[in-house]
Amino acid sequence: MTKKIITAMALFSLLFASTGLAASKHLSGDLVIFHAGSLSVPFKEISKAFNKIHPDVNILRESAGSRTCARKISDLQRPADIMASADYSVIDKLLIPEHASWNIKFASNEMAIVYHHDSRESDKINTKNWYKTLMKPNVAFGRSDPNADPCGYRAVLTMKLAEKHYGIPGLAAKMIAKDHAYIRPKEVDLLALLESGTIDYIFLYRSVAQQHGLDYVLIPDQVNLKNSNLKNYYKTATIKISGKKPGTFITKKGAPMVYGVTIPHSTPNPKAALAFVKFLLTADQGMAIMKEKGQPSVVPAISDSYSAIPSQLKRFASAN
Repeated sequence: MTKKIITAMALFSLLFASTGLAASKHLSGDLVIFHAGSLSVPFKEISKAFNKIHPDVNILRESAGSRTCARKISDLQRPADIMASADYSVIDKLLIPEHASWNIKFASNEMAIVYHHDSRESDKINTKNWYKTLMKPNVAFGRSDPNADPCGYRAVLTMKLAEKHYGIPGLAAKMIAKDHAYIRPKEVDLLALLESGTIDYIFLYRSVAQQHGLDYVLIPDQVNLKNSNLKNYYKTATIKISGKKPGTFITKKGAPMVYGVTIPHSTPNPKAALAFVKFLLTADQGMAIMKEKGQPSVVPAISDSYSAIPSQLKRFASAN
């Protein structure tokens, strides 16, 4: 009888513990995510996978240029649970320390020249002549706004690196001056112009081209901002963009493409935010989806704000 009572008590204790554990992990409510346009496809899939584990979390994703996302938090005071940027430095420059405490780098990308099968000169463009093709009078290309979107200032940096790589004085200035009518707030806004034949080419991330099944031309590593071994070379190209406060400006240097994520101070749902970021950064969960969508992991990477990263997330970053 004693053994039966002890066994029953043990089973009850296990049941209570497991129930309490399940209750402690139960998440619900809205989860607001501001993210770069180039994260739209992978974050949609990651959200679906997350909801299989946490079905009561209502994920509200809002895409825009990364700098625009940051300004929704800093200037418009809009509450957000997660901010994911196509350039980690946007979080460092515009959100830390007033609106966020830490930043984790999580994925990479590269610039490419994207086109449609009906684009003019598409049967001739290649890795060697892409810049010549874009400069032809009968060809129109689009790019995003440097002050709103990292892809926009990366397009300009790509042009400046192309001038240096190919040794053609004045090339960047001529490319920057061309086709201003086709500058849009974020890179994915340009896809409709491409599909309609309004423009022939876009300076765009390779991952976005892959995700949308578009044709693209790869450009040399000396130009595409992909290769971390060329970081000192990339920073020789610069662009002036708007600063943290209206009327101020900062100089942005070329650098390898690295995405960043943080949880702003304004988060209304910190528990769900922490769980989502952990899911995102886990190799066989969110990062597996990121890799599948053409944005390889850089986890763990050095973070200048490592000491402020929550303990549950520290394993996804490095102090040095």
